[in-house]
Amino acid sequence: MKKHDLRYFFHEGISNMFSHGFMSFAAVGITIACLLIMGTFSLVAVNANANLQSLQRQSVVLAFIDETYTEAQEQDLQKKIEGIDNVRDVTFVSRESALTTYVEQYGEDEELFRELEPEIFRDRFSIHLKDLEDMQETADAIRALPGIAKVRADEDLSQGFLTVSRIATIVCVALIAVLLAVSLFIMSNTIKLTTFDRKDEIAIMKMVGATDGFIRWPFVYEGLLLGLFSSLIAFFLQWVLYAAIAAGINASDTLQLLDLLAFTELWPVVLAAFVVVGLLVGIAGSLMAIRKFLRV
Repeated sequence: MKKHDLRYFFHEGISNMFSHGFMSFAAVGITIACLLIMGTFSLVAVNANANLQSLQRQSVVLAFIDETYTEAQEQDLQKKIEGIDNVRDVTFVSRESALTTYVEQYGEDEELFRELEPEIFRDRFSIHLKDLEDMQETADAIRALPGIAKVRADEDLSQGFLTVSRIATIVCVALIAVLLAVSLFIMSNTIKLTTFDRKDEIAIMKMVGATDGFIRWPFVYEGLLLGLFSSLIAFFLQWVLYAAIAAGINASDTLQLLDLLAFTELWPVVLAAFVVVGLLVGIAGSLMAIRKFLRV
């Protein structure tokens, strides 16, 4: 493709875009709306997944140590637990520390807990796992070690975290696919309307020997520019919307438990996704629209 052809196609694409101002505005507006909805749900899914992973990291398996074990045996037992594949880290918790933690959590009236002795608790290991999906197998491996009197693992809670994460991902992907199809349909029909006004011109160009590519490229550039313009506007609106939601959550007493990721960490991925989707919708919509009018 020659340089002057590129200039011609680019000029024609811009000309087409502005010569059908209302339709171009409609295509840009609806594409922005679809991108914003896709982006918002995607960011909700990303933040939900991050919060779930944080809760998963806080989920622990407690392994209670046989009361007859000495300190040296306990240290050796800790090394064996650390050697299990799915174990991320192991922390020894003495019975005195267990008593302190218990009183802090449940001891609203300190007088009731003043007579408690550390001996009613057991030394234990607090164990964080790498993958909660394998909690049951890991708990069984820990339980099988000599010196472990009891293992407490919340398999139901961990499976609940994983189920919520999977559902959020499936819903997000399905919604994005639907909105992408809607955006593609709207962009295609918008450009189809602009090509309909020029169907006679396209027919004449075909009869005088213009190639399909020569006729198609201006419309491809038009779709590309519409998609790019839409994606950039949608990105900045998404940034403003995300910042407003984050400020609202931080100002709320009940929602402060939610930990939103900073948009400064997410913007490169969001911008790239918006630009890719915008260009895909614009170019694919153009190709779908012009295909009918090239059959002359």
